[in-house]
Amino acid sequence: MNDNRRSGILPVEKGPGVTSFQVVAHLRRVLRAPRIGHGGTLDPDATGVLPILIGGATKLTPYLTELDKEYVATVRLGVSTTTLDMTGTVLETRPVPALDVPTVEAALGRFVGVIQQVPPMYSAVRRGGRRLYELAREGIEVERGPRAVTVHAIALEALAAPDVRIHVRCGKGTYIRALAADLGAALGCGGALASLVRTRVGPYALEHAVGWGDLRDARHGADLWARMQPGDSALVSFAAVVLEPADAALFLHGHAVDAPASDGLVRVYGAAGLFLGVGLARAGRVKPERLIHAGPARPRVMPA
Repeated sequence: MNDNRRSGILPVEKGPGVTSFQVVAHLRRVLRAPRIGHGGTLDPDATGVLPILIGGATKLTPYLTELDKEYVATVRLGVSTTTLDMTGTVLETRPVPALDVPTVEAALGRFVGVIQQVPPMYSAVRRGGRRLYELAREGIEVERGPRAVTVHAIALEALAAPDVRIHVRCGKGTYIRALAADLGAALGCGGALASLVRTRVGPYALEHAVGWGDLRDARHGADLWARMQPGDSALVSFAAVVLEPADAALFLHGHAVDAPASDGLVRVYGAAGLFLGVGLARAGRVKPERLIHAGPARPRVMPA
């Protein structure tokens, strides 16, 4: 397979107890792909959808991080920890009050919309060139200002004190661990994340991802290549623009070209459906934002 076709997005299920980087390293060996990355870190104990970007599709990483995500989380009430989840050192335990569904749903409602959230110390946020979790492991805590994040919806799935299971649909940068702690504070007893499953990243749903067992045991890449999604599958929310051959050549050389499109980011295609990259449309013209060197478009292959 030539380098142009060794490109795409492979939605996989990350299993428990491994880092997102370890999944990438395993797939680099199996797929023999020199360029490979992921579209959004999951904590080691969390499981669920991890989009893997391969070859030219790695250029689409900034757009993957912008995608909405969905999670199913279990919050353990009555406990507060250093990491905001149950892997950390317990700081405090408190009795859990008698709770009913309306009370918990009312508390959850406070966290829907654009909210202010303080990133956990055990997070990948950078401060002074270092990750916060690196400082935390050295016993250093730094002041962290709140950041605006968007939570589109939270549904209460189960209430069996001290555990509360919720389904969260949110935008980029939302920390479910911080949400768990904030929910516990709102209920007056503290809380920490007990388990987390990411069920969707943009168009990639867990039920269509390569299962953790298949991924962990994979020793040859043929089956995984067959389940690869084209790079533009991450951009289904963008309008599509198709260019004539002459304009496509100009676009690939960095020039803006005439093309009818609504203002904003668009998927740009050339002859025979060749995905050229991402363009920015404005006033009837499209200029390149990120060019993708890919082979002829292939029909999407969904997992069985």
